[in-house]
Amino acid sequence: MSTGTHERPDPAAPLPAAATRPTPLLVLDVVGLTPRLLDHMPHLKALGQSGSRAPLGTVLPAVTCAAQSTFLTGTMPSEHGIVGNGWYFRELGDVLLWRQHNGLVAGDKLWDAARRAHPGYTVANICWWYAMGADTDITVTPRPVYYADGRKEPDCYTRPAALHDELTDALGTFPLFHFWGPGADLVSSRWIIDATRHIIRTRHPDLTLCYLPHLDYDLQRFGPDDPRSLKAAADLDAAMAPLLDDARAEGRTVVALSEYGITRVNRHVDINRALRRAGLLEVHTQDGMEYLDPMASRAFAVADHQIAHVYVRRPEDLDATRAALDGLPGIAQLLDDEGKKTHHLDHPRAGELVAVAEPDAWFTYYYWLDDDRAPDFAQLVEIHRKPGYDPVELFMDPLDPYVKVKAATALARKKLGMRYRMAVVPLDPSPIRGSHGRLPQSDDDGPLLICSTPRAVGDRVAATDVKSLLLRLAGLT
Repeated sequence: MSTGTHERPDPAAPLPAAATRPTPLLVLDVVGLTPRLLDHMPHLKALGQSGSRAPLGTVLPAVTCAAQSTFLTGTMPSEHGIVGNGWYFRELGDVLLWRQHNGLVAGDKLWDAARRAHPGYTVANICWWYAMGADTDITVTPRPVYYADGRKEPDCYTRPAALHDELTDALGTFPLFHFWGPGADLVSSRWIIDATRHIIRTRHPDLTLCYLPHLDYDLQRFGPDDPRSLKAAADLDAAMAPLLDDARAEGRTVVALSEYGITRVNRHVDINRALRRAGLLEVHTQDGMEYLDPMASRAFAVADHQIAHVYVRRPEDLDATRAALDGLPGIAQLLDDEGKKTHHLDHPRAGELVAVAEPDAWFTYYYWLDDDRAPDFAQLVEIHRKPGYDPVELFMDPLDPYVKVKAATALARKKLGMRYRMAVVPLDPSPIRGSHGRLPQSDDDGPLLICSTPRAVGDRVAATDVKSLLLRLAGLT
């Protein structure tokens, strides 16, 4: 029996010919999985002990959209263009996060390469990002219903379309409010696991991609060493067990990997407030609320966990922008053109400067200087309107004595089919205790790759090698 930790792949090991049916694969993206957490996940740990495991390299920024795009294309952000979970779309004059269309990802995708080797190769994508518009055979991805009266209700997008009602009838509506927000918990990952089991059992795709977000929640809320986070790891492992059993029974090779490790943070960096105080960031006001004006700003930042893309409108403002950020507590590096090139982040979508936080710090998107002037969406779970990532959406406001009453009232209005506002998110970022985005300082805190096949991986796997590894495990190279 091999632990696989120090063993290299055997180049002489026989692989199935491309003319035969490829070896079926199940690829689990276990968000936030690290060697430290693996000790609390007996089923995954056993998979690595009977198979193989290795530290997995990641990319800068170490965030979901950028890392997954590298896994699936074998290229870095400088080539595939996904420089974060969102960026400033200069051609639109708007900051957009969590877009869903695969057309944003440049490059040759894993399934394209697989079909060249084996025409008819089938792929199911269950909740990996940039799923819509991808040339996959089966797709499931979160997609709320946006009603004409302004209501937003949980749902998902599927391809083929008939799969939507099939999954909903079997599993219930996709639990969107358990996928993100104050109510985010194991319910969403269980739904995704059950959907994956159903699709494997009824469709038998050659490649199944499954995204499991559960570790993202409590690790950001409480930090990676908190007992609640360790329990989250154990709970997710137990929930995955039936899926692992199904894969084993079918003879399906399992690969479990992670995009990043979440490490403890104790402070936040209000990067946009620093730019505003320096006279570089502009806002406009409507109904007493301040909104970021990216087109008028000389400089502003799109905060994304421990990375912030700083967009500078004119070259002559670069020095003033650097001066505003140099020495700002919590910033470790300010990457210029050379720095971006070194980290393979030199793409037109990237900011003119890229700020990297200190290991114990993360970036807020906040740009207002007075909470009374904050836009109303600041206290909502509103991932598409905020001009940056907001992990505080994982909390209900502890300073509002009526927060639970507000939530209950909003839910009652929702059940009656009325418009509602779930304004429960605090404006205080200090409770956040976990973040990611920097390159890891040690393998113990970094991502991991586990494979059910012995000797499948060597001492380390680069993020850009995941695509070729999966092709090899499938018997296509």
